[in-house]
Amino acid sequence: MAAAGGRDRERPATRGLAASSEDVLSVDAVEEQAAALARRGPGRERIAELAGGAPLLRIDGLVAGYGKMEILHRIDLQVAAGQSLCLIGPNGAGKSTVLNSIYGFARIKAGAIVLDGRDVTRLSPSQKLSRAGIAYVLQDNSVFPDMTVEENLWMGGYLLNSAEQAREAAERVLRKYGRLARRRRQLARVLSGGERRLLEISRALVMDPRVLLIDEPSIGLEPRYIDMVFEILADLQGSEGKAILMVEQNAKKGLEFADVGYVLVSGTVAMADTGDRLLRHPEVGRLFLGG
Repeated sequence: MAAAGGRDRERPATRGLAASSEDVLSVDAVEEQAAALARRGPGRERIAELAGGAPLLRIDGLVAGYGKMEILHRIDLQVAAGQSLCLIGPNGAGKSTVLNSIYGFARIKAGAIVLDGRDVTRLSPSQKLSRAGIAYVLQDNSVFPDMTVEENLWMGGYLLNSAEQAREAAERVLRKYGRLARRRRQLARVLSGGERRLLEISRALVMDPRVLLIDEPSIGLEPRYIDMVFEILADLQGSEGKAILMVEQNAKKGLEFADVGYVLVSGTVAMADTGDRLLRHPEVGRLFLGG
């Protein structure tokens, strides 16, 4: 787990890491008590049970990181088609690295990533999208501000066989999201933060992925747009059967949405359960949900 430096380590835990108002924990205390949870992590049987025994995406014993730095230590994870899974945990626990590893942005040292029974561990990011049906919506603002909404969507189909196919796929997405269709000729720079997030998700859908990875869907958004984004994700999961794997800094919101939640600590899975049960778990509430 990444250590905070100097003065930051003296501050009370923040962003979902604070304990109740009666007993505010320091970052060090949160890390120490979260590490105790990690030593009682779930077995593979429980992880398989939470995915209904029929996962679309499976991670087995994943060891990964960046350069020589190892961040993830034998991670197991399973998510089924039409199921959502939210990763929560302290800063530096490896949550975004899980998504980066699945998509091919991190260095995998051991373990396997399996989609629908096929090993896709060593596919490149473009192959993960075009051949495996895995799309990734990054945390950072990734729209092209000087392109129109329509042109941004065309870019989502850059791996299709022709520009015409990309346009047809973009039209399919625009028919689904009238808010974007009404602004199709406008530059992306004029969109609100929520509309930009909608555009990022919509662009990922141009390739009609089976698995959607999304890092911090609510970050920087007003409450009304947060609700809009989660409504869109719920529709993709429910009506289109997509598997959704997300990292969410608002742990309470993420667990309220997700079917399954994993708590990551120091690059390992400390807990795995339904979102509802994790919301009610006293240790999760005390360490990660603000009391």
